[in-house]
Parts: sequence; structure tokens; C-alpha cells
Amino acid sequence: MTTEEHRKPTLAFILILSAFMAFTSLATDVYLPAMPDMQHDLGGHAEMTITGFVGGFALAQLVWGPISDKIGRKTPLFIGTLLFIAGAVGCALAPSMHAAIFWRMIQAFGACTGPMISRAMVRDLYDGTNAARVLTTLMLIMAAAPLVGPLIGGGLLAAGPVFGLEPRAAWRLSFWFMAVAGTILFFFIFALPETLHRGEPGSQCENPSSLRKNFATYATLLKNRAFMIYTLSVTFFYLGVYAYISASSTIYIDHFHVPAEVYSVLFGVNILGVMIMSTANRQLVLRFALKDLLAVATAVAFGFSIVLMIVGLTHAGGQSVWGLAAIVVSMFFVFSMNGIVAACSNAAALNCVPESMAGSAAALLGALQYGSGVVPSLILSVFADPTAGVMSVIICVSMLCAATMGQLGRRI
Repeated sequence: MTTEEHRKPTLAFILILSAFMAFTSLATDVYLPAMPDMQHDLGGHAEMTITGFVGGFALAQLVWGPISDKIGRKTPLFIGTLLFIAGAVGCALAPSMHAAIFWRMIQAFGACTGPMISRAMVRDLYDGTNAARVLTTLMLIMAAAPLVGPLIGGGLLAAGPVFGLEPRAAWRLSFWFMAVAGTILFFFIFALPETLHRGEPGSQCENPSSLRKNFATYATLLKNRAFMIYTLSVTFFYLGVYAYISASSTIYIDHFHVPAEVYSVLFGVNILGVMIMSTANRQLVLRFALKDLLAVATAVAFGFSIVLMIVGLTHAGGQSVWGLAAIVVSMFFVFSMNGIVAACSNAAALNCVPESMAGSAAALLGALQYGSGVVPSLILSVFADPTAGVMSVIICVSMLCAATMGQLGRRI
């Protein structure tokens, strides 16, 4: 590790990386309140736009990772942002659900560079506890995206008539908003430093090896037991998170008849929990080992997921406000643990690999972490359960697996 790891990150560096870490939230949470309208307008299953996005998001990272290890961090970020903008415009103009799914995949191919490059940049400059503190800070700031995303989405739906759009077509404004936000972020890239410098000992930029050799690092990473345990822990955790993201709008709006604006608030409450835990985690990482924090956080999430599953399967409270409250409260405690799980698992996993593999490691971690969203969205589209039953089972099983990996990581 170079002396750069001891440098205090600038506010601009933190804010810009936080914005790019929020690419995923920006590309999903803003149009969550509009998914029912989108489905009514285009037909088909709106959930498949999430499936297409997370699938493209996962696969593209595996391509961008070795490339960023070879040519540096900023060039892939420039190209990825342009793809994100193009995908958003394509979705805004989509004439059918199939077209929307296609453009969502294009958008994903660009969006994935944001969090992947951000993690790699942090790994380039920091290690261990320092990396965990920086990642926690990034998560604390980026938590504002999923907090305000649904609120913005709900507001854009209400503003549809102002732009001359029919109520069921107002969902298109969400994607125009993404295109504008992506354009702004594109210019912010110029303010970022290139953290992978050519000629530094151990860097891939120093080695003129072929990209084929860079891609071969995935085999090495898959054999790295410690890296895979921490990676699988956050992967299973996010599988449960994506089950909630995919199903919550249907459950709250269609089953419990919650207005889109109120749904945005209920979704945002979870993000407040993430922000609280992220704030606490900045101090916790100074007192406890990353693997211990990860083990405890995943165990807590599993415990509350059991409560969620009992409520979901028994339909406790029916469609009353009490049934809704039981789901909201139990999910709050599950979701909040993301403030610890994401930062600690990412830092612990990346700390298990050499700097020369940071880009590829961040890509594989991200591919599994975000690609896990394909599984719950497919299951939910097959069962099409308007209640919380299927969602709660997926979340509980996911948290069990995450907690199991957390306990195995504690023994490393």
C-alpha cells in the first residue's frame, strides 16, 4: 500500500464517489412508484425491467473490472456514464415493455461502472479499517439517493399533467430525470483523480500483459476462500434486499392500497435506518473487527426476517393498517443492517486481495452482489403474489444464508 492510504479524502472526492455509488439506487428507486403505471401503459411485467437491469449490471462489471485494472479508473467511468444516459433516454421513449427492458440493460451496462470504480478507487488508496470508514462514509451520503429517489418519483408522477402527459404515461419523466442527473455526473468525473497510476510497483498499468491475463484473475479470486465468504455474505443479503425492492411497490400500493406518495415515505423510512447504522458503523469499525461486525449485523437481519416471514405467511393483520405496520417495522430492521453489512463486507473482501486485482475483485463482488437481484425478481414474477408471502420467504432464506456466511467469516 502506498503512502496515499494515509491521505485524508477530500470532500469533493467523497461526494463524487458517493454519487456514483448511488447510480444503482438512482436507476431503480426513482421509478419504483411508477412501476404500476408503467405496467398499465406498456403491458407485460414491469418487474422484468429490474431483472434486465440487475442482470446487465452484474454481467457488465465482469467486463469493466479487468479493463479498469488495465487502462485506469476514469476512462471506463466516462464511457459508462454515457451508456447510462443513453439507456435512460431509450427507456423514456420506449414504445413497449420489451423495448424498456432492452434499454434498461443498456443503462445497466453503464451504471455498473459507478459503484465498481468507486470501490476500486477506495481500495487503491486505503486498506482495512481505513477503507471501511471511507466506504461507510460513502454509504451514509449515498443513502440519500434511495431516500429521496421514491419521493422524487412520486413527485414526477404528480407533475405529469404539467408536462402534458396522461397520468398513466407520467412514469416517463422518471427516466428523463435520470438522463439529466447522468449528464451532470459526467462532468463531475473531470474532478476525480486517476487512482491507478502507470508505473507504480504492483499496478496492472505497469505490466503490459494482455487483457486475457487480466480476465484470468477471476479464477484466482474464486479460489480465494476469505474473499468469497465475505462476498457471498453481502450477495445473499442483497438478494433479500432486491426481493423487497421488486415486490414492495405492488404489495404496498396494490395490496394495501397505499398512495404512491405514501409508499415513497414508507420506503424512505428504511433508508433512514441505513443512515443511522452507517453513522454508528464509522465508530464501530474502530473498536471491533470487520468480520465480527458483519457476523452480528447479518444475524440481526436474519432474526427480524423470521418475524417478517411469520407476518407474511400468516397474513397477520390482513390488509389493515396493523398488517402493514408489522411488515414495515420488521423490514425496517432488516434493511437497516445494510449500513453495516455493505461497508464491512466490501472492505473485508477487498482487503483479501492484492492491489493489482482491485478492479477485478470489485467487479466480481459487485456482479454477485447486484446480480443476486435477478433471482428474487424472477421468482416474484413467476408467482405473482400480491401479498407479502413470497417476498417474506425469499428475504428470510436470503438472510439465513447471509448470516451463515457471516459466521464462517468470523472464523477466518
